[in-house]
Amino acid sequence: MSPTTSLAPLPRFQTIAIFGKHMAGGTAQSLLQIAECLVTTGRRVLFESETVQNFSITGFESMSLREIGETADAAIIVGGDGTMLGIARQLAPFDVPLIGVNQGRLGFMTDVSLDRMMPMLQEMLNGSAVSEHRTLLDGVIMREGSIMNHTLALNDVVLSRGSGSGMIELHVEVDGNFMYNQRSDGLIVATPTGSTAYSLSAGGPILQPSVKGFAMVPIAPHALSNRPIVVPDSSEIMIEVMGGREANINFDMQSVARLQHNDRIIIRRSEHVVTFLHPQGWNYYDTLREKLHWNEYPSVEGRLK
Repeated sequence: MSPTTSLAPLPRFQTIAIFGKHMAGGTAQSLLQIAECLVTTGRRVLFESETVQNFSITGFESMSLREIGETADAAIIVGGDGTMLGIARQLAPFDVPLIGVNQGRLGFMTDVSLDRMMPMLQEMLNGSAVSEHRTLLDGVIMREGSIMNHTLALNDVVLSRGSGSGMIELHVEVDGNFMYNQRSDGLIVATPTGSTAYSLSAGGPILQPSVKGFAMVPIAPHALSNRPIVVPDSSEIMIEVMGGREANINFDMQSVARLQHNDRIIIRRSEHVVTFLHPQGWNYYDTLREKLHWNEYPSVEGRLK
């Protein structure tokens, strides 16, 4: 059991918020099934106002995301990991535990399947669940001494070159110590949660969620000696844009800004965390095997080739 994971019995959750991914087939039916089942157990059900509008849901309380953060004991998100990312980042300041119901294949963050949804949710909301805390990044964009943007990221902060432009040049410091100057297509700063996202595709390491570190992963660096590195999550990372015709920054691939030369990006561990609730028996390595197909063995013929 990791330091960020709790197997102790949890309190029974009474006020439950429900979110759904728009334009996903079958979502409305799943949302109503969950809501109606929870009502029969005497729970108070809240729907996020945008979900109500998108699915024309009636007969239930509707609240803004902020109101839900101030009211709900837990939130159920029906969708995929992308849906979870946006909601988790916004609810993090309110410390509302999150349960992810995946409509397709198992997700890294949405691990309750539709076919077992109702019995699992009942058990989890009655306190039989694994509680896990995930670290967030706090990112600030500085321009000429002023804050241009300030936001959170659960997965990663990514600096990248614009489409059609050449490499960008970055100056990187950690805790005020010069690390390197880098020419590359970009740089990823990833949390353990984000280590299985873009960072993994760029050759970064997988960080088990309880690891207290951030991965810094160059994207197609000019110098092959620029390798991924893991720094303590207590670090302050400063990235300055030194050159290149066009550079962008995004937070969890959902919030994008255009950067200028000499812009500075300051990245720290956020004071907030995201709490995920998983079914009893859940563990991270099962998820890795499922998502990364580690349980599949090559054929004898394949191994001999």
